[in-house]
Amino acid sequence: MNRADEDEYRQFVSVRLESLRITAYLLCREWHTADDLVSITIGKLYRHWRRVRRVEHVDAYVRGMLTNAWLDERRRPWRRERSTDDLPDRAEPNVPEVALADRELLLDLLAQLPPRRRAVVVLRFYCDLSVEETARALGISAGTVKSQAARGLESLRALVSIDASREGA
Repeated sequence: MNRADEDEYRQFVSVRLESLRITAYLLCREWHTADDLVSITIGKLYRHWRRVRRVEHVDAYVRGMLTNAWLDERRRPWRRERSTDDLPDRAEPNVPEVALADRELLLDLLAQLPPRRRAVVVLRFYCDLSVEETARALGISAGTVKSQAARGLESLRALVSIDASREGA
């Protein structure tokens, strides 16, 4: 890679690094795994930068690379391990308790969605991608994006109502 290409690559990555990291976290819900996914993605991006920079929607393409890296990681045998309910103590930032509870509830609900559906919901509603951009990023049809988004939202609504009925009981 020549110097101009490398400078362009570095500028692209530095501007989008935090957004990629947050998107990865929303997909996997673990900061260390999110960092690993971003590292894998920017490594692949570096190797293929000359080709990728000619793509019409580079941001969508890179989010697709990130999503595919996450889906690949989930298929690995050691990812089938389950975590326990006992978590170590951790310090929380000074965030109002209601906002923190709402955020944790949303993350818990997202974690209950199947991986592909979660990817569609995150890309469509967090990353604010269009149906077509999401389809390109995931390599699926626009109709599949629409149906997965609708089913994802329906599942989230059902999970919220189940959670609300448990609290009321």
